Amino acid sequence: MKRILIIEDDTALQSGLCRALKNDDYDTVGAENLRIAKDMLSSQSFSLVLLDVNLPDGNGFDFLPYIKKEHAVPVIMLTANDLESDIVAGLESGADDYITKPFSLAVLRARVNTQLRKAVTKNDSNKFICDGFRFDFDNMEFFADDVPVELSKTEQKLLRILTSNAGITLSRDKLVDRIWTDGCEYVDENALSVTIKRLRDKLGAKNYIKTVYGIGYMWGSNQ
Repeated sequence: MKRILIIEDDTALQSGLCRALKNDDYDTVGAENLRIAKDMLSSQSFSLVLLDVNLPDGNGFDFLPYIKKEHAVPVIMLTANDLESDIVAGLESGADDYITKPFSLAVLRARVNTQLRKAVTKNDSNKFICDGFRFDFDNMEFFADDVPVELSKTEQKLLRILTSNAGITLSRDKLVDRIWTDGCEYVDENALSVTIKRLRDKLGAKNYIKTVYGIGYMWGSNQ
C-alpha cells in the first residue's frame, strides 16, 4: 500500500486531507511541523509528500531539498501563495507539482494520482533511501554510508520486505512465509534470526532493524 505524508500545520485541513486521500490503495499520515515530518521520513517509507510552505518551525521551500536528496519521493507543494515567483521557486527547488489554497479535492486527488503513477513508472518504488542507506533493489545495489554492501538473495528479500513496510512490525511467521516461498516443507526456526543478524551486521543497521520482542521485526528510526 502506498503511503502519503501530509505536512500541514492547520490541523483541521490536515485531518481533512488525510480522510479525503485515504482509500484502499493509499494510507495517509499527518505531521504538523518539520521536526515531526523529519522523524517520520527517517523511520517510515512514503510514496508521496504533500508539503505546506509556511510551517511553524521552518519554510517548506528550505525543507524540500532535504526530502528530495535523502528520501527521493515526489513532493506536491501546498500554499496560499499564488504568486508566479513562489510557484517558480517551488518547482525550481525540486517540487514535482504545486497547488494553491483553496483548491478542489478532485483536482488534488488527480494530481496525487498522477505523481504516484509517475513514481511507479520511474521504479522509485524499488529504491529506498533513509539516512545513510541507499538500496536499489532493481539493480541489486546496496550502500551504507556510501560503502557498497554485498547481500545474498535471502538477505535482499528480507531487506525489501522490511523497508517496504518501514515503521510496521512484521511477525516472524509472516516473514518466514514471505521469504522462504520455494515450497520447503521445513525451515529451521533459527533461519530468520540468523538472516536478521547477518543483515544488521553487513549494513551496520542494528539501530534500524529492530526486534519487537514476542512479535517479530521492523525497520524503524535510529532511536
